[in-house]
Amino acid sequence: MTDPTSPYPPGPYPPGFVWGVSTSAYQIEGAAAKDGRGASIWDIRCRTQGGVVNGDTGDVACDHYHRMPEDVALMKGLGVDAYRFSVSWPRVLPRGKGAVNEAGLDFYDRLIDRLLEAGIEPWLCLYHWDLPQALQDLGGWSARDCAGWYADYAALCARRYGDRVKRWITFNEFSVFTLFGYAIPWAAPGIVDRAQHLRAIHHVNLAHGAGVDVLRALVPGASIGAIHNRQVVIPETDTPENRAAAALLDEHWNLVFCDPQILGHYPPQTAAAIEPYVQPGDMARIARPVDWFGLNHYGPIFAKADPARTWGYGWGDAPPDSPTHGVGWAIFPDAFRDELLTIQRRYRLPIVVTENGCGGSDTVSPDGAVHDPHRINYLTIYNAAMRDAMAQGADVQGYFVWSLLDNFEWGSGYGQRFGIVHVDFQTLARSPKDSARWYADLIRSAKAQGRLP
Repeated sequence: MTDPTSPYPPGPYPPGFVWGVSTSAYQIEGAAAKDGRGASIWDIRCRTQGGVVNGDTGDVACDHYHRMPEDVALMKGLGVDAYRFSVSWPRVLPRGKGAVNEAGLDFYDRLIDRLLEAGIEPWLCLYHWDLPQALQDLGGWSARDCAGWYADYAALCARRYGDRVKRWITFNEFSVFTLFGYAIPWAAPGIVDRAQHLRAIHHVNLAHGAGVDVLRALVPGASIGAIHNRQVVIPETDTPENRAAAALLDEHWNLVFCDPQILGHYPPQTAAAIEPYVQPGDMARIARPVDWFGLNHYGPIFAKADPARTWGYGWGDAPPDSPTHGVGWAIFPDAFRDELLTIQRRYRLPIVVTENGCGGSDTVSPDGAVHDPHRINYLTIYNAAMRDAMAQGADVQGYFVWSLLDNFEWGSGYGQRFGIVHVDFQTLARSPKDSARWYADLIRSAKAQGRLP
């Protein structure tokens, strides 16, 4: 079960530890124009020249919209306790506000009921990057009104699903969709504008706070969290320019959402820049109590000064001797351990690892299996690092693999595979990889260990 060469002790998982898998709506559902769904900003991005590798789209993706029962059966076979998924805002509100789409709401009713029948707890994420294009046409996250539109959408979902769903997530990876959507044009809506980036940060924070209040009011017993993608930011080389670039990127990536939402203030450089957009009472509206901290983590970021970029920083390269996995990302399990400990000390909340995983170019072998030893190695050493953090005081209460399925990986299209289940994007056939069996074994072993006297 564990790598004998790992420097981390195996250690037990605590009672009640949650094992899960994660996905997101646009990446797996497909049926992009089916049953009244409206267009999202990613539908438009996919049709923008150069927006996505190979011109790939989420039109079909994994066709989860039609194959959902099969996918829930796969999860049941893994033995997971929970499934983290997102609701497609434009599927339930095609224009982002106003008239609801009952067919879209019905789909999530069926999903939630199927999960509960399988003994799997639904963890519902309200926003995983698919803003309705109709709202983008009105200014999107750069418009303060978007926080109110989001609150109304959250209320719709809370009223519809709150009788069965008690685990709620306001947003997934705030920093990614704001930075890459409004400052570095790697994601939808592909805007490059400092002022719009700052407004988007603040308005998304306001939306988060409003969403927490809505869920508290409408879902008795709700357990509410938000998901932050946090990684240590390291200067590519130790120069004053790169250190300054890393410090500002650290604020934009790691602090501008966690700090105001939990501590009630923006970090220093951002606080000065964002002040013109902050109205009286805003910080109290943002800093609403949550129950747990969601962490998505893969590896460190290496930053370098880049005067051509909006904020003067860019992505650098890891040291040339760094181990990497299949998509070229650096493998640094120590950074994962340290991040968990940093979060525990700074925010003093229970932690759920809501994404961790490894990409590759996995293929079906002649024997009919999908062998992915690189992913098993990655998951083994990162789980060991997590256990080490727990032994040092990090209150980690759950772990979700990204992802259940190979899927549409945003700007990379279908060229990167993160799933523990292989998807043939021609036939849409599902094939559990060796890592799926490894994960099922880990879950069984951890639960058996927890039952020992």
